[in-house]
Amino acid sequence: MERILLADDDTGLCELLTEFLESEGFKVESIHDGRKVASRVLAERFSLIILDVMLPGLSGMEILKEIRRQSAVPVLMLTARGDDVDRIVGLELGADDYLPKPFNPRELVARIRAVLRRGRMDSSRSSQTGTYHVGDMTIDPAARYVSAGGKRIELTTVEFDLLETLAHSAGTAISREVLVRSVLKRSFSPFDRSLDVHISNLRRKIGTFSDGSDRIKTVRGLGYILALPTEESG
Repeated sequence: MERILLADDDTGLCELLTEFLESEGFKVESIHDGRKVASRVLAERFSLIILDVMLPGLSGMEILKEIRRQSAVPVLMLTARGDDVDRIVGLELGADDYLPKPFNPRELVARIRAVLRRGRMDSSRSSQTGTYHVGDMTIDPAARYVSAGGKRIELTTVEFDLLETLAHSAGTAISREVLVRSVLKRSFSPFDRSLDVHISNLRRKIGTFSDGSDRIKTVRGLGYILALPTEESG
């Protein structure tokens, strides 16, 4: 049974979500004080964390930063509807997905299952896929390891999946729609900028070629491409 930690100070909402999620086959534990969340996450094994941005004691963003220093456990952020800043910051800090309040519990379940399914597919795919070498960058799906210029790069689950998908077709552009459906595991919307934020984080972490050009290039009107090393001089 998948274990979920629900961190939200709205006890009524937690009770309703716990009942609903448990009816869907999940085991749920709730915490209402932000100061206790990170220690609980690091002390126990959870399949996924549902983390509200607004928590007493310690904000969801601060908790996420603390979790990401030591754990890659999937995190789904709950944000205020229309608050794009919280969503973008959450993704930049390593959240796997977000859901604005108020929301339909069925959509929450769909998001949870998409994140968990992505993790299971990662495990299956990593055992079947060989190591990628793109210039001085090495991507090892089995070990979930990435290095560039001999230096290890720490990536979130989503960032690694994006890089692996781009590496599989290095030198060829992949559309935003394909990346959203295959990596984020949800329907494509031209107004959803989550993918772009993840790509921006990934670009920052893997760095640039020696001439300062991006390893991941934007193809206007289509999507993104992982540049081949022969493009360094172009």
